Amino acid sequence: PGWVVNLGIGIPTLASSFLRPQDGVLLTSENGVVGYGALTIDNADPDVVNAGVQPVTLEPGAAILDHAASFALIRGGRLDCAVLGAYEVADGSFSNWSASGEPGLGGIGGAMDLAAGARRLWLAMEHTTHGGAPRLVERCALPATAGPGHVSLVVTDLAVIKVGADGLVLREHAPGVDPERIRALTAAPLALHPRLTPIAL
Repeated sequence: PGWVVNLGIGIPTLASSFLRPQDGVLLTSENGVVGYGALTIDNADPDVVNAGVQPVTLEPGAAILDHAASFALIRGGRLDCAVLGAYEVADGSFSNWSASGEPGLGGIGGAMDLAAGARRLWLAMEHTTHGGAPRLVERCALPATAGPGHVSLVVTDLAVIKVGADGLVLREHAPGVDPERIRALTAAPLALHPRLTPIAL
């Protein structure tokens, strides 16, 4: 409760539809929407969108900021947490802006500012690529968004993994998914937490 949270493009934007007003989370987006709620189709305002340019509702007390003020919020250390998507994650470093590694294809955008400015950085992503290759690796092969030590938590379709000085630690697993299968789909050492539990849905 009381957290200011930025949800990045992709999977992270889905979280807004699961939060309740009583959770006390203030959602922000780089484009300057502060205090938004769930995704919406009904009465959508094309100017009220999240990072994925999806229409969202506004909560009571919401504000719309210009880009300068929005990034002052990010760079000024006012975010309790940023939740971003990623192509790869390693020792707290991650890659989320270029899937090819080829120069000249897109830019890093606001992800670098979020990684540097947020007090906590969590990733929400698929555990493997569409071809089945692990996204949690020992070292990122793609251009890094931020270096080691930035990411503290990774939530995938299979697991909740804590990232810290001891490396990757599996804290929760999807119901019905064997932790050893998660290990097999992870290309980095993955320790099992002594109180490992299924994810409560």
